[in-house]
Amino acid sequence: MSNVAKIELDGTVYEFPVVVGSENEKAIDISKLRDTTGYVTLDTGYKNTGATTSKITFLDGEEGILRYRGYPIEQLAEKASFLEVAYLLIYGELPTQAQLDEFKTSIQKHTLVHEDMKQFFEAYPAKAHPMGVLSSMICSLSTFYPESLDPNRSAEAKNLTIHRLLAKLPTLAAWSYKNAMRHPFMYPRNEFDYCKNFLYMMFAMPTEDYNVDPVVVEALNKLLILHADHEQKSTVRIVGSSQANLYATISAGISALWGPLHGGANQEVIEMLEKIHQDGGDVDKWVAKAKDKEDPFRLMGFGHRVYKNFDPRAKIIKKACDDILSKLGINDPMLEIAKKLEKVALEDEYFKARNLYPNVDFYSGIIYKALGIPTEMFTVMFALGRLPGWIAQWKEMTENKEPIGRPRQIYTGETPRDYVEISKR
Repeated sequence: MSNVAKIELDGTVYEFPVVVGSENEKAIDISKLRDTTGYVTLDTGYKNTGATTSKITFLDGEEGILRYRGYPIEQLAEKASFLEVAYLLIYGELPTQAQLDEFKTSIQKHTLVHEDMKQFFEAYPAKAHPMGVLSSMICSLSTFYPESLDPNRSAEAKNLTIHRLLAKLPTLAAWSYKNAMRHPFMYPRNEFDYCKNFLYMMFAMPTEDYNVDPVVVEALNKLLILHADHEQKSTVRIVGSSQANLYATISAGISALWGPLHGGANQEVIEMLEKIHQDGGDVDKWVAKAKDKEDPFRLMGFGHRVYKNFDPRAKIIKKACDDILSKLGINDPMLEIAKKLEKVALEDEYFKARNLYPNVDFYSGIIYKALGIPTEMFTVMFALGRLPGWIAQWKEMTENKEPIGRPRQIYTGETPRDYVEISKR
């Protein structure tokens, strides 16, 4: 294969280098396109644009492959802890036992948040969505740590910010739920591991002892690993490229995740199941509606923009979902509806022909519901899992000294015209 790509514009042939990744991904390097030709590319939604090179996550949508730093997601979900995976994503290698112990100890030291932040929670209405609260609270951390605003601070100082974020986001996430419920905040318990500590802060009350079910801890650990990274995070990279502090950068990532077409999809799955249940639970009726081109209804949690044949995370989480429901003895009519929908999608030729298989959002919503996580907290759980990936992307970008992100456009507005006095309009 030629190591250059040729493009002819206005009678002139230009050559651009072809870049080949370590997994044989091919790209045309057009970084000098505008300088040499005067043209820019038009790629609405950035579906064909590689914004950078990266060593963090490999994703093959056609083959259903997902690897973190070369490690298959199947192995990590089965054998690793969430903090092991976080360390891998952020620092590039799986930790030794000594490195992992040091990492855990550092995070445990920073799980508390400043007491003044409790006053911020008091100002939010009880009906405030936890994602809005969490995004604001994470951004406000920069006001408590003004040294984080200096982009030229030492590597050690940057590392401290990373550990603070990993430690404090679970506390602020749990407290956003407690605030909505108007329950007293539960302080972190540093003798608990990462997932157990979060569940304790979410569900414990000061009036009685609370025992965190190990089945639930195991399920949460697996879910967070499956969501820890998923290739490029354009929002985090764009905001971080301006040398904004890490707290503001992660806050932007949380806001971008909030939308129903991204992190909010698993919430929409449960809302769909509730709608079907309230209508009498007739799955066949709603499947017919989904097939009807004239009907606006569509099944949530099926298919994926990137994965064309199957989502490797969904295969893992389906088994976990079956195991958890069995172990916990959950008997929920909406979960029965979900199982019927799953059966239809896996067997019906209409869905098979269109690759509308159940995806990770379909199963994660079911598991979160089974674990007692409120629907409005689903996207917060996604953010909790995605945090290491966001940090890793930011860290890689800053260490590579990548330039500020500045997408261009093709202007389609009015051509020059003269101002008209208001009395003559």
